[in-house]
Order: sequence, then C-alpha cells, then structure tokens
Amino acid sequence: MKNVLITGASGFIGSFLVEEGLKQGYQVYAGIRKSSSRAYLQDPRIKFLEFNFSTRETVMETLTECLRNQIRFDYIIHNAGLTKAKKKEDFYNVNCRNTINFIEALTEKEMVPEKFLFISSLAAFGPGNPLTGEPVRLADEPKPIELYGKSKLDAERYIMGLKNFPWLILRPTGVYGPKEKDYYVFFQTINRGMEPYIGFRKQVLTFIYVRDLVRLAFIALASPHLQKGWFVSDGKEYPSELFAEITKKALGKRTIRFTVPLFIVKTIAILGENIAGLWGTMPTLNTDKYNVLSSTNWRCEIEPLEQDFGFKAEYDLEKGVAETLAWYKKENWL
Repeated sequence: MKNVLITGASGFIGSFLVEEGLKQGYQVYAGIRKSSSRAYLQDPRIKFLEFNFSTRETVMETLTECLRNQIRFDYIIHNAGLTKAKKKEDFYNVNCRNTINFIEALTEKEMVPEKFLFISSLAAFGPGNPLTGEPVRLADEPKPIELYGKSKLDAERYIMGLKNFPWLILRPTGVYGPKEKDYYVFFQTINRGMEPYIGFRKQVLTFIYVRDLVRLAFIALASPHLQKGWFVSDGKEYPSELFAEITKKALGKRTIRFTVPLFIVKTIAILGENIAGLWGTMPTLNTDKYNVLSSTNWRCEIEPLEQDFGFKAEYDLEKGVAETLAWYKKENWL
C-alpha cells in the first residue's frame, strides 16, 4: 500500500483528496494545522499529522517524528494554501514561503517523495486576452492579476527551479462542489431571488468540479510524468448568464436581474481597501477581487491534459451544480 501525504487536508479540496485517496487504496496521511477542524475527516482509516509550515524548523520537527515512527511518503499532494487573506503579505507567506520551508525540510531530512504534486491555480497565469478571446496557454508568459495568483506563481517558479526534484503542478480553474464557500455566496444570492452582474461586458467562465479535480490528482501521481504542469477545467466554456440559468433551474427560482457598472465596483473596492488598510486588513471586495470580477476571458488550454492523461471530466456544470446544491440543502446551507 502506497503512502500519500495530503496537506491542507481539512479544507474543501483537501477533504475530497483524502476521500479519493482512501477510495483508491492509499494509506492517507492528512496534514493539518493543530487548530484545523476534522469535521470532514471522519474516516477511521485516516492518519493525522500536525504541520506548522511557518518555518523550516517547525516542519522538520514533524518530519523527525515521522521518521521516528518509520513513516515515509511515496507521494505528497501539497494542497495547503490561502485563497483569501486578512493581510496582503499572508498570501506570499502561506502560498510560497511555506512551500519553500516544506520542500527544504523534506530535502534536509531526505524525505523527498517519488512525486510532489503542487495544487496551484489558473490564477498563477491570470486570465486570457479579452480582445482576442484566446485561451491561456502553457507557453504564455504568466500575468497574474491578484496577490493570490502572484503568490502561487512565486511558489511554482521556486519548485520548477529545483534540480532533480519530482514535481508536478495542476492549475485548476474555478473549483466548485459541496463544502465550497465562495461560489456558495453566488448560490445563496440566486436562492434569494437576485441575479447580479458586474459590468456590461460578456464574461466567459471555466470550471472544474471538485470530484473531477481530485480524481485527476491521483491519475497524475500514478502516471509516468514528471516535471510538468497543466491547466485543469471540464473542457467547456460557460457565459456567466448560463451559470446563473443552470443555478436557477436547479433551485427552481426566478430572479431579479441587475448589473452594477464597473466604475462603481472599482470605487467601492478602492475605498474599502484604503479604509481597511488603516487597520492592516483587507476587505472582501478589494482591488484584487475587482480585477478578477472584471476579467472577461477565463478560457484555458486543456489539450495537453487530455493528451497526457486521456482525461475527460465526468461532471459538466449542470451535473456538478445539481450535486452541489443537493449537498447544501441536505446540510441546511440553503
């Protein structure tokens, strides 16, 4: 039985990675913080390891304990990270600096696995050209438009600069599914009968359902590939209006549709960020969020993914949204 360590295991994607690893017969080690909730990690087969990635030394303490107990990892999926932060520097510290600390500790303790899979994001490259509508391609120069994406790109560049290190990188587009909390806000809004849009330009979105993403992660681990990265989506493109239509149909809701001009959203974002900055924090609607909301082209190239893995998503948006909303209702989130 192969051992796999999954960091960020208590979160949305992490808990699904743990579930998939168990399903595929791995011995799963769930890497969590001491303060992490274990609400979605109830399977008795899971073995827990508490990590503090803030310094190389704290990581080495956990790895030393692993060696003392004769625990080594065949594979590591490094999924721990931040998508939102109270302070701007937290993005770099958690998404990049902590990754560096982790890899340096693994190297020093001679615990480098057969494969180290880094869960990055399409945000590391940024959106596609809004004028041509061309998708983001692997050969393109990355142009992240937010601190989250920049921090993921910094981590990627560090990883790809390592000699003889067995890395793989997955860059999913928008990931949704049960337990997720960002798209959940959109579902809540539709459920309340409102259908807001930001700006008057048409926006093309791409998605990957969480179960497809985690299935792909384990396909990548079992593959012969090393030192390669891919964009990940379900292979389809969705106008923002279609996302809303699919959600309304699944919820059986009618909505009031309205559009907020971009200049109003940008003004609110700048003012909120300046005010919050006085206390050293970041508001939910900030200039980074504005950059994302105002971008119209989130297409990405997935032909390399299909060629290397023969990957086909099992969920399109309609099927994925239906399953997601059913879970939200079951858990009384909606």
